[in-house]
Amino acid sequence: MIAPIELWYWPTPNGWKVSIALEEMGLPYVVKPVNIGRGEQFNSDFQVISPNGRMPAIVDPDGPDGEPLSIFESGAILQYLANKSGRFYPTDVRARAEVDQWLFWQVGGLGPMAGQTHHFRQYAPALIKDQRQIAYGVRRYTDETNRLYGVLDRRLADRDFLAGEYSIADMAAWPWILPEHQGQDLGDFPHLKAWMERVGARPAVVKGRAVGDEMRRNLAASGKAAEEARKLLFGQRARQS
Repeated sequence: MIAPIELWYWPTPNGWKVSIALEEMGLPYVVKPVNIGRGEQFNSDFQVISPNGRMPAIVDPDGPDGEPLSIFESGAILQYLANKSGRFYPTDVRARAEVDQWLFWQVGGLGPMAGQTHHFRQYAPALIKDQRQIAYGVRRYTDETNRLYGVLDRRLADRDFLAGEYSIADMAAWPWILPEHQGQDLGDFPHLKAWMERVGARPAVVKGRAVGDEMRRNLAASGKAAEEARKLLFGQRARQS
């Protein structure tokens, strides 16, 4: 019996991308929690798998040559899993280019910009006493996230999914649409809203999105634990492993 893929994970949008993909592709996996609120992403053992000290990462004990293979970066993981399973990633060059464009758009645009929106709207107020110092960041990233929602809304005006058939591009983008945390109103983006509902109704998406719900710590809550978690998440400089 082939050992399951190890999913080094914490329930965040980037983590959900991979748990959703594993569920959609029917690949057996086991969750290896990486509690980012406790700084476990900086452990030297984990950084052997993920040199950037970020989750998610995977270890496939049955790599292409039969030897274990570790991969970090969620976009690279999605491509690998899709190639391994032969699902949700077309083989036709033109069709694959469509998927790749939207996958990299999410990795390079939607994720980082929405992530900064989360930071300035949710976490920065607890880190900086003078709220005037964060006002520009809130406005800058909330507005950019709004623009990116608009890109998706226009793209989805005449199609059900981002790149033809449902693909890893949809799995990558869907978890990052969190309007309540990003200062957005999905009512302003009807095509995006319909896509969110369409993708969110898929049984594998429901199951993948729920992975690790019981593990998650509310980092925005008050208290010593949350304060220490914020220091770990947002106060890091280069560290020696």
